[in-house]
Amino acid sequence: MTQRETWLAWLFAAPALLLVAVFMYYPMVGTFIESLYSTSFISPVPKLEGLAAYRRILADPAFATIVWNSLVWTVGVVVLQNLAGFGAALLLNQKLPGQGIMRSLVLLPWVLPGVVAAILWRFMYDPQLGLINSVLISLGLSDHGVAWLAEPQTAMASAIVAAVWKGFPFSCIVYLAALQTVDQEQVEAATIDGAGPVRRLFDVVLPGMRDVIVINFILTTILTFNYFDMIWVLTRGGPQNATHIFPTRIYELGFGQFRFGEAAVYGVFSILVLALMITLYFIVQRRALRRKPA
Repeated sequence: MTQRETWLAWLFAAPALLLVAVFMYYPMVGTFIESLYSTSFISPVPKLEGLAAYRRILADPAFATIVWNSLVWTVGVVVLQNLAGFGAALLLNQKLPGQGIMRSLVLLPWVLPGVVAAILWRFMYDPQLGLINSVLISLGLSDHGVAWLAEPQTAMASAIVAAVWKGFPFSCIVYLAALQTVDQEQVEAATIDGAGPVRRLFDVVLPGMRDVIVINFILTTILTFNYFDMIWVLTRGGPQNATHIFPTRIYELGFGQFRFGEAAVYGVFSILVLALMITLYFIVQRRALRRKPA
């Protein structure tokens, strides 16, 4: 490439690089600078604290709760969403009556806005009028309505179930597309050799989908860790901080209590986790492309 071609390439890339710098890197740098200052509703003038703000946050028991909740939330949603999505993909990959309609219907939870889906599940979890309690009482499994979202023991699990219902169609579509690329000759050869459905699944299908599965796990982890709508509408982080995760904590501190410095500290930790996951995604994707035959 000549020097002229190099300058021309940079010229064409400049608008995209400018947009990335303005809308991505500038806010990230601004968040870190904001984290070095403390503000509150009573004292809105920023006061420089430096890294002391980080030491204070790390020593706060609430931070450990947020980290634990974020871990439970992310792992629970990602694992269950991928299992449900893979199971649905296996079912939709079969030649069944009404297959096209079923593939369309499975997308409905995913296309619903997050706030709408969360409101729907709030009604379903309602202790007096909710569908879930009505079914449990009618089946004799409970003699009273359970306040699913008001009890620390059940709030996180309830939010995870709602998020899995909302997100599993994404994994389903990804895995359904991956199933179409599995070498059918290998599947037929395994069938001729006497391998049953389970053996074919673990010996042929899953190895053929390995790269897609890993990439989808990373993608859903990134999306779930940063998912705000569902938990905020369902519980607002309660009860007793039982469902507070990084996004809800940042929103509460920044826009609820005007403690922008502390919110920025949580934001920096959140950015570090997301940066790690995004880096892992690109590494896995690059290795997958290298293994792909030309």
